[in-house]
Parts: sequence; structure tokens; C-alpha cells
Amino acid sequence: MKKRIVFQCLIALVLVLTQLASAQLISSKELANIIDGDNVVVISTRKSADYDKVHIKGAVNVWHSDLYQAGDVKGLLKSPAEIAKILGSKGISEKKTLVVYDGGKNITSGRIYWMLKYLGCQDVRILGGGMKNWRKARKPVTRKATEITAITFSATPQEALIVKKDYVKAHLEDSGVVLVDVRALVEFDGEKGLTARMGHIPGAINFEYKLILNEDGTLKSKEDIAKIMADAGVTSDKEVILYCETSARAGIVYMALTALLEYPKVKVYDGAFFEWAADASCPVE
Repeated sequence: MKKRIVFQCLIALVLVLTQLASAQLISSKELANIIDGDNVVVISTRKSADYDKVHIKGAVNVWHSDLYQAGDVKGLLKSPAEIAKILGSKGISEKKTLVVYDGGKNITSGRIYWMLKYLGCQDVRILGGGMKNWRKARKPVTRKATEITAITFSATPQEALIVKKDYVKAHLEDSGVVLVDVRALVEFDGEKGLTARMGHIPGAINFEYKLILNEDGTLKSKEDIAKIMADAGVTSDKEVILYCETSARAGIVYMALTALLEYPKVKVYDGAFFEWAADASCPVE
């Protein structure tokens, strides 16, 4: 009897730990169960035109480009104070449970997820499969814009989650650091791209973000992602720096590494390859 009780307790513990590890993922069914809670804010990260056509009932809209600085380098974040003001105007608080979604590709939702974590939000989740899976599950949608009550968003930047160009340059030959380029191979090899100088940061590993996703836009299992990462040489003992062209595609990989695999040292190079390629002093392969 005692052995059975101990065994049952161990099973319960495993289930709890599994739930905690996947707490930043949420299914359409799970979201439907909590969406009416006062502490939940659903964030559509799709373009405003798409939001206006149809969105999850009750969702507010945040388009990632509105959170970037003006200038020649595409995709650089505005200051935390500026972003906090925008988010607060949307009724978003760092104290809320925040569920982000996009059309299903996990690019803009991943980007906003990482931004929110960088700004100090504790409970941020990504809707698996995005709008595509929500509609497939026949959950409520609307064209009517959600009424918003502005709120204060207090940003507490987590500097351990972000790196800048000089940091990357200083660690190009650091054996304890692995640079991960999450773009497609043709971009990594310099056959395609939007920058004047194409290619990749020297020493970077190419690991396209799509490798961690199922066809329906949901994440592969923790075990599958762990194996894929290990096979690619992206291991938890290293400091991992993620980037793409603007680091939008890096967000979903950041979430998988930190929330699922619990890697302790994962950062995003916010300037990404756009900034790197624009600086002639930065080497490109």
C-alpha cells in the first residue's frame, strides 16, 4: 500500500512538473476555459487589417512594427518606457495573464512573446496554432473591436534576455557561446535576403525556426525538440544567442528553449542581421 501511494505521488509530481514546463503554451480549448477571466488579456499580433476582418472575441491588437524605432535598421525595439506606454494604452499590464497569437506561423506571436518577457511579464503564453486552430476548434470570433480601458504597464527590463551588436562581436570566438541563426538555409548561405551584404554572422549555426513546429503551427513535443537541438549542437551548457533578419523568428525558438527545455542562458540579438550587415566593421560569411 505504501509503495502504491509513493508511486502515485511520483506520478502526480511528474504531471505537475510537465504542466509547469508547458505552462507558456496553451491550446484553443484551454484558452476558451479562461478567456473570460478578469486577469486574462488576449493579444492578436496580426496586422491591423487582419484584426479588423476577424479576431478572437475580446482580443486587443498589437502589431510588432509599432514597437520599433524609426531609422535605417529595421526592427530595433523602442525604449522600454515607450513600449510600456503603448501596451498600457491597449489595456495590457505586466500583472495580467497574457495570451498572444498570430495566424499560425508563430513569427509575430513569438516576437511579442519575447518582448513581453524582456519587459518583465511573468505569465505570457502562446496560443498553439494561432488563429487557424482557434477557428478550426469553432471558438468565438468577431469583427467588432474590443473596448479598451487604458492601464499602467510597468516595465522591468530583463537585460539577461537581450544582447547588442558589440556583445556579439566580443563573443564570436567564445567557446561558451553558440550563435543560432533561425532563418532559412538560403538566407543563411547568402542566396536570398534584404540586406546589402548577405550571408550570416561568422560561426553561427543554422537552425531554421520551422524545425520545432508541426504542420499545424503547434510546437513539436519537448522530447523531439530536445533531440533536434542536441543534434544541431545547441546545448543547455552554452550561452545561446538567437537571431534572424530582425529577430522576429527568434521569438518562438526562445520560448521553446526557455519554457520547454529550461535552458538557463538564452538571449536574443535584437539588432539581428539587419543591423550586423549594415555595419562594415562586422564580418559576414
